Amino acid sequence: MTPAPSRADRDRSLQRAVRERLVRSTDVEALADAPPGHLERTLHDLLLDADPLLPHRDRRRLVTRLTHDVAGLGPLEPLLTDATVTEVMVNGGGTCFVERSGRLERVPLVLEDAQVRHVVERVIAPLGLRFDRAAPIVDARLADGSRLHAVMPPLAVDGVCLTIRRFTLADATLPDFDADGEAADLLCWAVAAGWNLLVSGGTSTGKSTLLQALATGIDAGERIVTIEETAELALALPHVVRLEARPPNAEGAGAVSVRDLVRAALRMRPDRIIVGETRGGEALDLLQALNTGHDGAISTVHASSPDGAIQRLLTLAQFAGSGVPHEALCGQVGGALDAVIQVERAADGGRRVVSMSELGPAGGIPRLRLLVDRSGGTLRQVDRPQRAARRSIGSRC
Repeated sequence: MTPAPSRADRDRSLQRAVRERLVRSTDVEALADAPPGHLERTLHDLLLDADPLLPHRDRRRLVTRLTHDVAGLGPLEPLLTDATVTEVMVNGGGTCFVERSGRLERVPLVLEDAQVRHVVERVIAPLGLRFDRAAPIVDARLADGSRLHAVMPPLAVDGVCLTIRRFTLADATLPDFDADGEAADLLCWAVAAGWNLLVSGGTSTGKSTLLQALATGIDAGERIVTIEETAELALALPHVVRLEARPPNAEGAGAVSVRDLVRAALRMRPDRIIVGETRGGEALDLLQALNTGHDGAISTVHASSPDGAIQRLLTLAQFAGSGVPHEALCGQVGGALDAVIQVERAADGGRRVVSMSELGPAGGIPRLRLLVDRSGGTLRQVDRPQRAARRSIGSRC
């Protein structure tokens, strides 16, 4: 006697049948963009035709699941609509983890390799990107600004690995980084005064989020050009031009680097240039721009300390291959940058500013002088700035 199919087998069979009917009878792309509720009603009717005896509760559950498949990112959609989730990670083998409040949690969800690939294809197909053995690593941006990164075998030994960093920058403020009082006022003054700032920190310490918070101190009358490898910033200002780098196409041509965009930005009459992250030869072009009158810039760099941030910036500038002597690069850094703001992840998972250090030119590596420091758990101003404001200070801060 043939055993009765399990609930999971029945669900998969019904979902497959409904998807096939949907493809045959409907323009799926148009249906995904239809008014709210239309897709759910269509799927409900198709599911009712496929199994009229299915209990209402099961039908409602499958309609939700099918809606996520058709208009969202399948099994991951509930995680991406959870406001408490800041990052979604799928490891090789399909196990899933999320980050909430800076802490990793495993979720009771296991995806097959084909499901993970389907999620990636849903995101990259409209962008003209590819994800196959010839291009086993892909970076892409979701419609809401979230960032997707995926790696497939043979590079990912145990199966496709997927990471989605949620877009969470829009409402960022300095108090979110445990910065208030005189210390926050000085940070805000530095932005309004047109200082060139470098935000330094490790991976996932909130560098881009802090950059977004600092940008609230920019005057509404300024023209801002943002440059990012994958666009994340969403500045709530009226005159913002957003530039995003482009990877090579399937033939290996057509790439546009961050360095190319920095050069292009200089011809766009910017009042401020904001580089989401400096990680290559664009460091030299940015330093040269800042030394020729393009003040008020903000960028981020991966480093565990302010001194490390300066060293890394010098190293990245040397990647440009221009042959500029090290001493000359040190002089450019000292003339271009005004301060390094260090951010870190706290023990409780939160992000916080730990210091702000002012630069001064020196014979070798530019020296740093603490203006703001976190001592005893509190961020305090410990000295007054010696560098002058680069521009008259407006009222926005």
